[in-house]
Amino acid sequence: MPSIVARAAEDTPVRLAELVAALSLGIDLAFGQPMEHVLRQCLIASRIADGLGLDEGRRAAVYYTALLINVGCHSDAHEQAKWFGDDIALRSTKYGHEPRSLRGAAKGLRLLGSGHAPLHRFRLGLEFVLSGHREVDDMIAHHAAIARTLGEQLSLPREVLDALGSSYERWDGRGWPGKLRGEAVPLAARIAHAAEYLEVANRMGGLAAAQKLARDWRGGQLDPAVADLVVARATSIFAGLDVVAAWDAVIRNEPALAVVISGERLRAALVAIANFVDLKSPYFLGHAQAVSDLAAEAAARSGLTETDVRNLRFAGLVHGLGRLGVSNAILDKRGPLGAGEWERVRMQPYLTERILRQSDALAHVARIAVQHRERLDGSGYPRGLTGAAISIEARILAAADAYQSMCEPRPYRPSHSAEAAAVLLRAEVRAGRHDTSAVEAVLGAAGHRVVRRREGPSGLTVREVEILRLVARGLSNKEVAGSLFISAKTVANHVEHIYAKIGASSRAGASLFAMQHGLLPEHELSTRNVA
Repeated sequence: MPSIVARAAEDTPVRLAELVAALSLGIDLAFGQPMEHVLRQCLIASRIADGLGLDEGRRAAVYYTALLINVGCHSDAHEQAKWFGDDIALRSTKYGHEPRSLRGAAKGLRLLGSGHAPLHRFRLGLEFVLSGHREVDDMIAHHAAIARTLGEQLSLPREVLDALGSSYERWDGRGWPGKLRGEAVPLAARIAHAAEYLEVANRMGGLAAAQKLARDWRGGQLDPAVADLVVARATSIFAGLDVVAAWDAVIRNEPALAVVISGERLRAALVAIANFVDLKSPYFLGHAQAVSDLAAEAAARSGLTETDVRNLRFAGLVHGLGRLGVSNAILDKRGPLGAGEWERVRMQPYLTERILRQSDALAHVARIAVQHRERLDGSGYPRGLTGAAISIEARILAAADAYQSMCEPRPYRPSHSAEAAAVLLRAEVRAGRHDTSAVEAVLGAAGHRVVRRREGPSGLTVREVEILRLVARGLSNKEVAGSLFISAKTVANHVEHIYAKIGASSRAGASLFAMQHGLLPEHELSTRNVA
């Protein structure tokens, strides 16, 4: 049966650079680096490209390669955690030594079995020496292939794809997978590779440290021409990086004509990013897309506007971005989590918001996504919101995420059947944590038989009841719009329909109607006349 979700009447265009730059903030988290590390390395790479006199096409290849060079490194985080404990802690050691060096290998060996008992660490170390080292070596080579695949799904040019596929090759031929050397390595890859390490060197040790790295790695890790340029023009290449607004600078610095996407192409790009984020743990494969589809269908059943449905669909796709900042030693843990581990989990929605809110085009989606773990009784996170402080869209997303999670296996339990998940979700409603209307809409979208949802008094929809309550409290249309993150024009249209339905012509009349029908004082949307 075709979906009842209609195509949105309007499309909000988004620059592809904003999507990729937002994803880069998640990459920072996955490497234990301060946010905007990748953005700064993109600026460094772009300045090197300028110094080499590259044309706009080749500058664009450098730009996108620098933003995406490490995007595949979380794809085997489950295996990294198996060998080394905290996968983020492991990746954070990357910049403390030269790749392929004995010091780097020794540091990795010291992390083997971290977080486990000595006997387990001994057994794991023995297994690693016998066969595991080859598995880990293959992982690094696969990261570049994964990054190239994402580039393909984002419809990036061939020059970018070739560079991403060669991200870990070295000038001297000793990289991963070690098939290319010298000028056979795409120039964009050579520049982006250098910029990645130079950003950390400059941030940690200043201009002198960056120049020293360029001299020491010249002809080995680094293209001699790139290294020589960095040494000669270090002042201009690294100028202002510690004070510049990196996000604005990177978006403004996008070479050639900005690529703007909307409609189906935007949805496809977000699906591609969502699927790559879900690669982080085998327990979340396909989770974001399933939640997105379920939430959008439920929103349409709830009478939300086409714009609201679209925004909720997008929020479902990106709601797990913050998971990149949570170690798989936590995500894939079979036993109970400790207090510190729980605190990291509780940060996930907040991290998602921090990743998305930089982009004006994605900020409204971030406002929904950040609330997907909030609960009506205040027991949720990250902010412990209650009742009307949680938007209708977020309530639906929360119910969709909870239901889908119940139907998926987790390291500490097998998956629940659809019927058992429905029972558990309705129990959450009775406990006061989830909204009745949202849960029944989600269960209906999932194919369950649901209790027929009654309309509010005089045929008011859930959204109209929410607006009526705010208007009754004396909020202006502009203030209502700000509270619900919709436009003042949309609010005005809703108010006109509400007044027509209830036969009121003033706020006082609307307030009286609301009180007479048990809508004030505020009850949760799941009670009384809104079932």
